[in-house]
This record gives sequence, C-alpha cells and structure tokens, in this order.
Amino acid sequence: MSTHTGAPRRAPAAFALAWLTCAVMALTGTACGGGTGGAPVRSPVQDLVSRGTVPGAAKLSQDAHGVAGFRTAGVSDVRTGRRIGLTDRFRVGSITKTVIATVVLQLVAEQRLGLDDPATAHVPAGTAALLRDNAETSENSHAHGTALADGAIRNTDNGDITIRQLLNHTSGLFSYTDDRAFHRDFFGTGFAAHRYESHDPGALARTALAHPPYAPPGARYRYSNTDYLLLGMVIRQVTGHAYATEARRRVIEPLHLTGTSFPGTRTGLPSPHGRAYTGSLDVTELNPSAAGAAGEMISTLPDLNRLLGALLKGELLPPRELRLMRDTTASRGRYGMGLYPVRLPCRRTAWGHDGAINGSYVRVLGTVGGGRILSYRVNGDGGPGGGERRLLGEEFCGGG
Repeated sequence: MSTHTGAPRRAPAAFALAWLTCAVMALTGTACGGGTGGAPVRSPVQDLVSRGTVPGAAKLSQDAHGVAGFRTAGVSDVRTGRRIGLTDRFRVGSITKTVIATVVLQLVAEQRLGLDDPATAHVPAGTAALLRDNAETSENSHAHGTALADGAIRNTDNGDITIRQLLNHTSGLFSYTDDRAFHRDFFGTGFAAHRYESHDPGALARTALAHPPYAPPGARYRYSNTDYLLLGMVIRQVTGHAYATEARRRVIEPLHLTGTSFPGTRTGLPSPHGRAYTGSLDVTELNPSAAGAAGEMISTLPDLNRLLGALLKGELLPPRELRLMRDTTASRGRYGMGLYPVRLPCRRTAWGHDGAINGSYVRVLGTVGGGRILSYRVNGDGGPGGGERRLLGEEFCGGG
C-alpha cells in the first residue's frame, strides 16, 4: 500500500537524544553488547531511527532453534517518551497481501478455485462488467502483439485477467492508490479531512477501473493494490464469507496469532500500542477500509515471525502451492504470489514482504524452510533508510 506523504516536519526537540538511545529486551536475556574499551556497540536498529521522520524502530529475530532477540531504538510516543513494546500492535500495510495470497492458494489447493480462472467469474457482477470494459480499453490503447512476461498466461476470452495474474501483479490493472484524488485524500493534504471515511471495495475498484490499464493482462509485472482488492472479492464470492473471516479461520486462529486482526472500519489500534507519525502529525487513528484486502491488517512482531515461519515451513500450504508463492518467473525475479525475494548482502536470498501505511513501515523476511526469521518496523513514513542493509547483513549474513 503506497504511503507517500508530504514533506515531514521536525519532531519535538525534547526527544532528540532519546531517539539516539538503544533499548534492549532480548528474549535470550542478552542486553546491549560492549565494544572495545567498554563502549556500547551501535545496533543497526538505531540506524532505522531518523530525527523528524522516524521516532522509533524495533526488530525481532528468531533462529532455527527458536532463540529470539528483540531490540528497539527511539520512542513509540514522542509526547510521553514511551518505548516500543514487544507485543505492541501496529498497522502492517501490504503484508496483508501475504495472508490474502495464502487464503487464495488454499482455495486453489482445495480445487474451489483455478489459477487460470478468469477473475470476472469470481467477482460481483458490477465489478466483472467494469473489468470487461477495462479489458477493451487495454486492447484499444496498447499496441497489438505485446509480448507476454515469461511464464505469464493470458486468457483468450476478451483478454480476461486471471487469478494467477492478480496474485503475481501481472494483471496490468491501474492501482487505485495511484489515483490523484485518492492519493491526496488518504496520503496527502486531504488526509486530516478524510482520515475517518469508510471506503467500499466496489467503489475503490471503480476508481481503479476508471483509468486505462498499465498494460494488457500478462504483458508485464507492475505492483498494483487493485489486484489484491479484487482477490478480497474473489474470496467472498468463492467461500460466501468476507476475506477477513476466512483469514481468521484459516490463518490467524490456527497459528494462535493473538495480536493480529482485520479492523475493517475501526479507526483505532488494539492495546497495547504506540503512536504512528507522518512528520510531526500523529496519524495513529484512521479508517483502514481504504486499504482493505491490500493492506488493512494489524499485527505484532512476534505474530509476523510466527506467520512467515509457519508459511515457509509448509504449515499453511501444500508443497505445490508453496512453490507457486515463490515462483517469480512471470515478474522476472521480482515477485511471486504474496511473497518476494530479497537479495542479501552476502548473496543469499530471503523471502517475505513489506508493508507501508500512514505512519508505519514494516518488513518480515525469512530463509527458505523458515530456519531464520526477522521482522522489523518503524513508526514513521521515513522508511528504514540506509540502516536496513546493515540490519539484514547482521541478521542473515553473520554481520557481513
């Protein structure tokens, strides 16, 4: 979920020094280490904090033996100076897509849905009609003979978009979050006036489908929040239940993810939680229906580690469907189905997803088989900056 906002403003100076301190709560009992001469070793988590844009950061790592380490820097609340807690709830943005993709692939494994089914067969009639109209626009606006991405499959029925193409972002559909008016109201100058408004998935789809597609179905990879908005509709049409209901039944409850929820239109965060910031503006409360199946989920660092670890170990999907999640052929190595690869500094590869929504950036990554898992987050729009690469090197490459 795109979260670009206006230029950040300076945060209160009273916490400038606090932002540069390191707070440690290691589940192994390990505290901040010492350098030569007793000087403290600077944690990469400290480099995720940035004055004026990112007040606080935290990471939780877990190795193959279940040994975990939790570390924070900065503050979760610039007013009170409260530190980030291990079980703090926060918005995870597009990591929601990993859960949605898992539910869809479970339905594929159950033969209730086909990857090459046309999306129009599994969404409400009104949205299906808009998709057909958009497909005609695509045929008329793009040059004939566009080469398909390697491995992508294009339906011959009027260029119909398939479930596969929604999952791997080769549908070509315009992302509703790129609409100028939506972007202004949810991420820009209109946020204060519109932050509590509810958004219906059908209306968001109309916003997206009023724009010409980026490309014909299957022609190329382009990340689009519209793809997973539609997959939320697909889950409802196939199961008769909302995507949030199916996610709870199939993923959240079996894994005992006690800090994970789909808030719907609820504007607050469950306790405990810190605050979220766009510059100096507190954006903790907002109506997440604007993100929907593309990014509404709330979670915790322990839950994200448990989720990705279970997924990569094969606890949620059969082997075939899990392999499909990591098949990046259609995107030329950039995205699978709800997971993407990250090339590590030591030339290894981790798998996971990131998420960004107003005042929150988070990422969860793991090795194939789930032997090593890392999740980390910041409570601002500034993103993790240059400290991210150092953090990944320390966690996955033995400090390399």
